[in-house]
Amino acid sequence: MDYERINTVQLHGLTLGYGDRILFADAGIGFGWGEFTALIGRNGTGKSTLLRTVAGLARPLQGYITVNGHRTDAMSRREIAATIAFVSTEEVKVENLKVADVVALGRAPYTNWVGSLTDTDRAKVDRALSLVGMQAFARKGIGTLSDGERQRVMIARALAQDTPIILLDEPTAFLDLPNKYEIGLLLRRLAHDEGKCIVFSTHDLAIALELCDTIALLEGGRFYYGTTDMLTESGDLGRLFEDTPLTFDTATRNVRLRDRA
Repeated sequence: MDYERINTVQLHGLTLGYGDRILFADAGIGFGWGEFTALIGRNGTGKSTLLRTVAGLARPLQGYITVNGHRTDAMSRREIAATIAFVSTEEVKVENLKVADVVALGRAPYTNWVGSLTDTDRAKVDRALSLVGMQAFARKGIGTLSDGERQRVMIARALAQDTPIILLDEPTAFLDLPNKYEIGLLLRRLAHDEGKCIVFSTHDLAIALELCDTIALLEGGRFYYGTTDMLTESGDLGRLFEDTPLTFDTATRNVRLRDRA
């Protein structure tokens, strides 16, 4: 990658939680340009909450987040929308819209008060569809698509938003194995070729290990962050399987049953 390694997104003493429950405290990791990062951890560790907080949809208990040195809590909603795109796991409830219309929703931070698209907006929509291989589906109804095709459309909407940062909450959760890898390869290509900072939460450890540049493991209220090789060789990935019948084999990078005594 030719992109300078700087912290596009930086957590500064970030503490997240609900009421008396602390998910994690005093986090200080960062994510860089042109990097494809997997956010992994067990259910309930705070992955989705972190992504929503970075996207400005939730507030931390303590600490703050910066994007290229600018605090997000001092940015307007329009400024955040022009900087960070967020793809959630929520079902798309726009069944009567065409694919191109759904992708065009990503241009909302830039359109006028009546939402009219300019030639520049339409060009951004066309390019986003092309990047995800969905240009031929532009005039089809979103309700006619498969789960994998819909996920590509949601990623295209994020691309049309034209942000340097894209966050995705379990984008492969409901896809079959070939589609999981196709979406993962697409996100990797977009990070590398478009120079974007792409962070996605996932339970697909194999995809994270094979396709991602870096991994942020959230376990026991703290982060373990580094390249895939670093987290594999350190044995930190084995923390995912503590108190379970499974273990992570650092030599083969596979999950297997623990040896019985």
